[in-house]
Amino acid sequence: MKRPSLLLVDDDRHLLSSMGQWLREQGYEVDLASQYTEAVAALQRKAYDIALVDIRLGEGPDGLELLQYCRKVRPDTAVIVITGYGSVEAAVEAIRAGAFDFLTKPLIDQELEMALERALRQRQVLEENKNLKAQLDARFGLENIVGRDHRMQRVYEMIESIADTRATVLITGESGTGKSLVARAIHRRSSRRDKPFVEVACGALPETLLESELFGHVAGAFTGATSDKMGKFMQADGGTIFLDEIGTASPALQVKLLRVLQDFEFEQVGGNKTFSVDVRVILATNEDLSRLVQEGRFRQDLYFR
Repeated sequence: MKRPSLLLVDDDRHLLSSMGQWLREQGYEVDLASQYTEAVAALQRKAYDIALVDIRLGEGPDGLELLQYCRKVRPDTAVIVITGYGSVEAAVEAIRAGAFDFLTKPLIDQELEMALERALRQRQVLEENKNLKAQLDARFGLENIVGRDHRMQRVYEMIESIADTRATVLITGESGTGKSLVARAIHRRSSRRDKPFVEVACGALPETLLESELFGHVAGAFTGATSDKMGKFMQADGGTIFLDEIGTASPALQVKLLRVLQDFEFEQVGGNKTFSVDVRVILATNEDLSRLVQEGRFRQDLYFR
């Protein structure tokens, strides 16, 4: 098993040597630096799991400046700040600057061990999250959409070109052609990728329930509404909402959808409070919406919105 790497920075050379030896005995791979320039050079050479940094580093830049440098060039390194002149103000400043923890000298072995273990656990969680996001990208990204002919290449290019815009997207195609996969790929390639992706199968719900599902309702809005309910648009705030089978929406619901697309505002069923959301809307249908527009079954202004 790989030993965790640690950079120890302290201008007290005696303490630097003794603490470095103790940390090696605890199973860490330790590099030492007694001043800012040495620490910077070490950080430029390699990435560390943890940096243990004293605030006072003699003449020149101090430990807080080293913390800021580390956050810039090695953001994945957990920085634990140590000082012999502890104060609440100094601790707050260090944490605000991005320190993982703040310890005061003289250091207690058990306290230091616990801080290092917490830092390693956090790093492990962040690494797991990164791997999970990579798996999600592989599952819902372009890699999961099969097809290599020139028509699919045009689809891929379109996904890339519109992914990071605020534009509302309409995906058309027969059932089973992968409209949901395309919607997820657009979301995963946008700046909203870390926010919710909420999918609603509009055709699977009766009209009376669909409006409540999308916009939520207040208690007493209809029989059975015993409490307030958050709708899918609010759940998707900051992210993307995918409305499949949009061609089945009733005229009344189309009016409400048009307002959301124009103003990003709505009221819950039975309520009068206006909610605002920041949401990217992707629509899909297996019907010919232009024909529905001509037949008067789908609003022209919503179609061109």
